[in-house]
Amino acid sequence: MKPAPFEYHAPVALDEAVGLLGELGDGAKVLAGGQSLIPMLALRLAFFDHLVDLGRIPDLQRVERVDGSLRVGAAVRQSAVEHSAEVAAAVPLLARATPLIGHFQIRNRGTVGGSIAHADPAAEYPAVALTLDAVMEVASPRGSRDVPAADFFTGTWTTDLADDEVLAGVRFPTWEGRCGFAVEELARRHGDFAIAGATVAVELGADDTIRRCAIGLFGLGPVPERGTAAEQSLVGASAGDVEPKALGKQAVADLSSIPDDAHGPAEYRRHVGGVMVARAWQRAVEEARHA
Repeated sequence: MKPAPFEYHAPVALDEAVGLLGELGDGAKVLAGGQSLIPMLALRLAFFDHLVDLGRIPDLQRVERVDGSLRVGAAVRQSAVEHSAEVAAAVPLLARATPLIGHFQIRNRGTVGGSIAHADPAAEYPAVALTLDAVMEVASPRGSRDVPAADFFTGTWTTDLADDEVLAGVRFPTWEGRCGFAVEELARRHGDFAIAGATVAVELGADDTIRRCAIGLFGLGPVPERGTAAEQSLVGASAGDVEPKALGKQAVADLSSIPDDAHGPAEYRRHVGGVMVARAWQRAVEEARHA
């Protein structure tokens, strides 16, 4: 099939883009990488009178250090993240999650902002953003605002963005010291969306005491989740005293909206989620010990 007719706009500045969204109203849709939107348009599952393409705005394609964070412009390609030594050094979790996204053809067109704003609950980038307490930079005709990742994802494919707002960039805090990072997921085939996945970041003291820990979960509900209770139980403990399987079970114990679908019943996904947490924890701690 072919998409319904639409008018194409290619602004070259962020102000121009948000101005178009304010002017065109509900009939306009932002086009980032297009890896989700274009198939939906082609199948006529979505209809828009106007597409506003962000791909020609230089300010949205920059990666830079800003006040203890790595700022990644919303239009930065996933393939650029995958091959960036700067990203790998500053935000290892983001770099390691990227190869799990689709296939290289998808990553050549897909963008960081597009994936996060699309807010698929089984996607890797939203979970990474939540795990690291990233901050979303949002622009609109009314000005700009910052939205913490914890407040950004509101439901399946829905976010805190208003119709006339654009995700301009994401600030990922950088971790210093003896830190380790890992992402684990189970998918039927490489490149498929995860049935269940986990992201882990951990910082250890000189004596292997856990100074801080963040556990993200994806594919296990309508939005990415944090294993908050499990995180809190770890702080101050010795990494050597943590039993990974028990930690995995604790991390997923409070999840109440795990989907029950063709990929498997909810309890199976809960079990898989716990296993992914255990594996990611072991890898992250091992890295931190050698940092």
